[in-house]
Amino acid sequence: MAISQPPYEPQGLPTEPAERSQEPAPVPRWKAPSWTEPEIKDLLGLWQEEDVFHTATSKWRNTSWPLASPPETTLHAPWSKFTPRNGFVHVKNPHLDSMDEDILYHLNLGTKTHNLPVMFGDVKFVCVGGSPNRMKAFAQLMHKELGLEGDGKDLKDICAGTDRYSMYKVGPVLSVSHGMGIPSISIMLHEIIKLLHHAKCRDVTMIRIGTSGGLGIEPGTIVITDTAVDSFFKARFEQVILDNVVVRSTELDMDLAEELLNCSKEIQDFPTIIGHTMCTYDFYEGQGRLDGALCSFSKEKKLEYLKRAYDAGVRNIEMESTVFAAICGLCGLKAVVCVTLLNRLESDQIKAAHEVLVEFQQRPQRLISIFIKKRLGLYNQMELLDNAFFLNH
Repeated sequence: MAISQPPYEPQGLPTEPAERSQEPAPVPRWKAPSWTEPEIKDLLGLWQEEDVFHTATSKWRNTSWPLASPPETTLHAPWSKFTPRNGFVHVKNPHLDSMDEDILYHLNLGTKTHNLPVMFGDVKFVCVGGSPNRMKAFAQLMHKELGLEGDGKDLKDICAGTDRYSMYKVGPVLSVSHGMGIPSISIMLHEIIKLLHHAKCRDVTMIRIGTSGGLGIEPGTIVITDTAVDSFFKARFEQVILDNVVVRSTELDMDLAEELLNCSKEIQDFPTIIGHTMCTYDFYEGQGRLDGALCSFSKEKKLEYLKRAYDAGVRNIEMESTVFAAICGLCGLKAVVCVTLLNRLESDQIKAAHEVLVEFQQRPQRLISIFIKKRLGLYNQMELLDNAFFLNH
């Protein structure tokens, strides 16, 4: 039986009574706002550290969630020495400053139609995954784990006005679907990062929770990515910009990977490892499958290629990690956590029973929920059995 635990509250900070809604607040539309002192400081770039923490519990944020202080945001990728000022999420696009309005079209949000700092200013964790249903289930899990009121079954999709993505906000956690493949996740990342920037978010951790094919490991194994590699086993993402090929680094945060691995030790019923993740542009030929509509290689060639990938440190294959690592490289901490559905050295098709696949897909959610609760000081080991029961019902 789980030990009852109160929801996360500010520690040692001035608080004001505030009611938590059982559902995300309706989309606020604002007219000629009366700027407060914290907002003016934001606009003029006059923020001080104490201002940030005070604002966490002020009325203009419309939330009693504090801005927790995890380790300082530092980029580990050698190609970038950019460190966000005071941990804020910054974009590297000078054209945004001259825009009167920024419409986040695929998210159904905008800087003039929505008060983004009020709606999203307390976000500390952005968790993304391909499936809308899977990310809604993760949001419901976090709603329970954070001790919020209600059962979480009626969470509102913030992106309901568009059919591209789904987004749910639960306390300081944003759960977002990104679709399948590099183009789809790339669009979402551009707009989510701009959203975090406009909302003045700080010290944000971005994590991709996904599924993948494994290499030489048991189905159901969680792979925490240390480096995302392309089909040539290189830690790079090639982006065609105008008529130039721009190469960007795909190294991920090793400290965060180790932190996640330590969190996995709290769960004894499935294996977790750190390894390279190979990202491809295709599910079939691009991943060496023999069962697509087209195939121009032999089984021997396929196995020879996959074994070379294994020898290069690749432990799983998916279709989003390189662009995720490249784009997020300038915004702060990031990680990719995937569960493997099969061993590609043995099979191309996913043959496990539906119930088994559902349980596999819940494994990274359980891991990330523990990670988030530990970061927020809410983790209680006695709740693990209750977590597993919730996920299966």
